[in-house]
Amino acid sequence: MSYSPKGIKKIYHQTRRLLAKNWLHLWHPTQIAITGSQGKTNTTQTLYQVLKNIAPTIVTDINLDTNFNVPITALKVTPWTKFAVFELGVDHPNEMDLHLEIVKPKIGMITGLSPVHTDKEHFGSIKKYYLEKRKLIEKLTQNDFAVLNYDDENVRKMADFTKAKVIFYGSDKNNCQFYYDKNSVKITLSGTHFKLFSTNYNHFQPISTKLIGLHHSSNLTAVYAVLKTLFPKDKKIDSVFKKTVFNLKPLRGRMNIEKGPMKTILLNDSLRANPKSTDEGIKTFYKINYKKGKKIAVLGVMGELYDPVIEHKKTAQTLIDFPPDIVIGVGNYRKYTIDELIKLGFSKEKAFFAKNVFGAAEILKKIIHPGDFIYLKSSLLRNLWRIIKILKGEKICCQEEFCPYNHCKF
Repeated sequence: MSYSPKGIKKIYHQTRRLLAKNWLHLWHPTQIAITGSQGKTNTTQTLYQVLKNIAPTIVTDINLDTNFNVPITALKVTPWTKFAVFELGVDHPNEMDLHLEIVKPKIGMITGLSPVHTDKEHFGSIKKYYLEKRKLIEKLTQNDFAVLNYDDENVRKMADFTKAKVIFYGSDKNNCQFYYDKNSVKITLSGTHFKLFSTNYNHFQPISTKLIGLHHSSNLTAVYAVLKTLFPKDKKIDSVFKKTVFNLKPLRGRMNIEKGPMKTILLNDSLRANPKSTDEGIKTFYKINYKKGKKIAVLGVMGELYDPVIEHKKTAQTLIDFPPDIVIGVGNYRKYTIDELIKLGFSKEKAFFAKNVFGAAEILKKIIHPGDFIYLKSSLLRNLWRIIKILKGEKICCQEEFCPYNHCKF
């Protein structure tokens, strides 16, 4: 939820916005703006890592609310800054308009859409949320570029609402200028590997990265599409791109491997959770070839959904199609996931429901053994990381369902 300043803080924030707008306009760096429900943070950060190896580049902070992030980032521009990469998040009507008062992107990207922030306290409908996201490319001119995820039907349809030149990326070789081969994607505990193709340049290249997840094949293809749009004739870009992404490491809480409790291995994905990212996480967990122990998926509640019951039920089908050995649903809405999962034929002895982190920890104590592989998926606000701390015998900071990150660091 966005924070709205009051009183003196509001005046200070408005003044900073005005300064940021004029400052950014003064120096004219090439601006790239990225939005979406999932994939935007990894895509933004990866693009930044590549561009900074080419020329002076700034990027939005991953830990700040976008309303403050945009002006703060704009004010970091210097006379020698060549690229400014902005991640534009929205969770209330008209927020994109506020961002675009400052940001004037040459390239606008939409990575993918999921029905988050669609509850009554935010957008109130999926349609309103999608329309707000679309404003990014609606404001682009015919001299600009809209980089869109063709695999996402809702994003693909947005191509009709921009004057910009549309560049599609995804896994469809017949309709994407930049695409990856789905059959080539391999996931291991050490990273992701796939083949990336460019129809414009009639070639492909093998890509390897330490980032873990099926979704990274799409994210990295998106980054490559932007780079080739910025540098269509520079042959060195490919080597800079490959070298940079090979050395990238996962952000903590975004699909990174850690030592788990009781001599287990943990795939930590506890920073964000929405329907699409949860599905992609479950698929990735399934695709990793691991035979040393059981695969145990621990799934937390997804928040800010227009119809949370339906969305949590949908996860069950993904678990049927890409089954772990054991599933634990944590939090009230995950009861719908577990019930639906059993209804679809998953073994009752391998599907568990826990009301809270304490119940989940008790279940895990009884079933995990050294060598087991645990996937932890949740949002930061729910802080399922407390389960890991409990199992390690460490003190946790609070016992509430919602556990604000400002006092419960994981």
